Amino acid sequence: MSVRHQTGRRGKGAAPASVRAHWLVLAAVILALGFALMVQGYMNHLAGIGDDSVSSSGSASAVPEAVSHGGPVVDARGGSVRTVSPPARTLALTFDDGPDPVWTPKILDVLRKHHVHATFFVVGSAAIDHPDLVRRIVADGNEIGVHTLTHTDLGTAPAWRRQLEVQGAGNAVIGITGQAASLLRPPYSSENDAITNGTWSAMQTVARQGYLTVLSTVDSEDWRRPGVAAIERNLTAAGPHGQVLLMHDGGGNRAQTVAALDSALSRFAAKGYHVTTVGHAIGIDSMRPATTAEKLSGTAFVWGIRVSDFIVSAITWALLAAGIVTFIRAVLVVGFAARHRRAARRSRAEGSGRRRVDVPVGGGITEPVTVIVPAYNESAGIEAAVRSIAASSHPVEIIVVDDGSSDGTADVVEALGLPGVRVIRKENGGKPSALNAGLEAASHDLVVMVDGDTVFEPDTVHALIQPFADPRVGAISGNTKVANRGGVLGAWQHIEYVVGFNLDRRLFDVAECMPTVPGAIGAFRRDALAAVGGVSDDTLAEDTDLTMALCRDGWRVVYQEDARAWTEAPADLGALWKQRYRWCYGTLQAMWKHRGAMVQRGQAGKLGRRGLSYLLVFQVLLPLFAPVVDVFAVYGLIFLDPVRIGALWLAFLLVQCLMAAYAFRLDHEKLRPLWTLPLQQFVYRQLMYLVVIQSVVTAVAGVHLRWHRMERYGSLRVPAGNQPGPDTAASPAP
Repeated sequence: MSVRHQTGRRGKGAAPASVRAHWLVLAAVILALGFALMVQGYMNHLAGIGDDSVSSSGSASAVPEAVSHGGPVVDARGGSVRTVSPPARTLALTFDDGPDPVWTPKILDVLRKHHVHATFFVVGSAAIDHPDLVRRIVADGNEIGVHTLTHTDLGTAPAWRRQLEVQGAGNAVIGITGQAASLLRPPYSSENDAITNGTWSAMQTVARQGYLTVLSTVDSEDWRRPGVAAIERNLTAAGPHGQVLLMHDGGGNRAQTVAALDSALSRFAAKGYHVTTVGHAIGIDSMRPATTAEKLSGTAFVWGIRVSDFIVSAITWALLAAGIVTFIRAVLVVGFAARHRRAARRSRAEGSGRRRVDVPVGGGITEPVTVIVPAYNESAGIEAAVRSIAASSHPVEIIVVDDGSSDGTADVVEALGLPGVRVIRKENGGKPSALNAGLEAASHDLVVMVDGDTVFEPDTVHALIQPFADPRVGAISGNTKVANRGGVLGAWQHIEYVVGFNLDRRLFDVAECMPTVPGAIGAFRRDALAAVGGVSDDTLAEDTDLTMALCRDGWRVVYQEDARAWTEAPADLGALWKQRYRWCYGTLQAMWKHRGAMVQRGQAGKLGRRGLSYLLVFQVLLPLFAPVVDVFAVYGLIFLDPVRIGALWLAFLLVQCLMAAYAFRLDHEKLRPLWTLPLQQFVYRQLMYLVVIQSVVTAVAGVHLRWHRMERYGSLRVPAGNQPGPDTAASPAP
């Protein structure tokens, strides 16, 4: 992965042509995948080889009398109609529905034993699955005919499907044998007098494609499996007339066919019948060497089907693996969350903020804290943010760093006249620059960083810093809540924060591999920050970059669920896309920057082998695979069993709902927003994985991504009468 660093400054720019090209490649891949699935669905699920009973009767008014009362081999090429029958005492032996890996070889062995040859009308899809059998049929001196691509009833098929079925089967034969067949038997056909208008229309269509239609005069009815003796009786030739015998080498168990064939051939030989192929019986060479163009077309067709087979098989196994991994993740997340909850309860019961049992019990952390608020054009929400922090029950120093705002953000803060609040004005340099400026001006050893679109509850700061009782803790993540959770989009983000973010943070805490302390609420030791060089501007996700740097420096990073911060989420899909694009791209940058943690030891190694691996699998690879899941789901609904696909989707949704309900219970949230969870699977989920795809494409392309700032809506507020002081409370608009 090639990831360029960015300066952190806000700027303008358009996506370069390389990114658009990558999107086109991605679109082409998805289209190719969809095409492969369509091919597989058509080949394996729209039709199938079953019994060869004659299709339902219909009108025969359009069938010429010369056909309905003529010979079994019909030539309608060139507009004229001719029919022919095998000469006297000649039996053209034919087999339909193969090749079959079990029964075709047995039938070939019987034919070789009796030194006779036959015509095999092969189904194109079966031929592609078993090309060696097709080549053996030809090598043994037998003849190949076409039996459509998927054993479709041509008499009832529309014109486009007739064309596809016949041409596809012909291409399959050419691609496998290098020879072109000129004989075709329509599936479900029978004798001449059974031809309907639909079948006659199909026969005319195949004639225009250069094929002779071969019907039958004697049906063994082996597809019924009536018993060996019955099949032998059905094969009894009446008189000296030439016949076309119909048997089957595919479509099911053909043990009776094999046994009956052996005895019938012995009987035919004893009676002086000549058993041969259709072509030899009527005196034509039905197979010719294919032209170069035909060979190229046939080979491409066969390999195209094989590639689609491989793709679908690979996707099937990948889906199984993804399902297993997703289930394991659900178990791990819930298990670690439960463990984290038990630890938090013990900690509260003991009255200390300690994280380990070997930390002495004390009265908690009471020292003052510096709260740094980086702000750029935050006038819509900065007053609510500052007032809520100033109303904290814990002693705080508030430093608002105005990073070159053009909307009077600094003026709004200064006009508040709140004690303990300082404003630093500086030229625009990006969020990392603003945070570093705040760190330089901070008066206390413990600092809290909070975004300008976030409000605190009165006890948030005090609850947040309590884990610092453990000297190994260098940073603490708070519990970020969505304030503007009204509407479906707000509910979706609310669910994601509670389930996707906070539930994961509990796992990261227990596993000691926290990758991100969010910019909305995080506490740090100043000496820990100084040791890693402050806040870096190497990535767009400065919070993730900083957290990973602290972990690699040996510090523990933990999650404090009782420290709640209410943040303003994007109110439309466009703003959400920009925010998540920046987050995801920045996270990829941070992962790449700190990839060395994978081979380190201690706390850094935990981050690398646990945290980075988790992010790679669940936040990069699985989202990249998500479009395939959706495409395959559509494929399943169309070509497979829609009931089974629906049941699988409901099972997946049930697991998600159970996880979400548990996460909401941990966060003491009402379950009502969960009604939107099923809808989330059809809009929000796609948006999120498209964000990941674009981020990965951008990162791989080595593109310098611009800084996307979210529009503020001013939805946060401090309720009337809430003034700064140790006993007052600040709460967001719900």
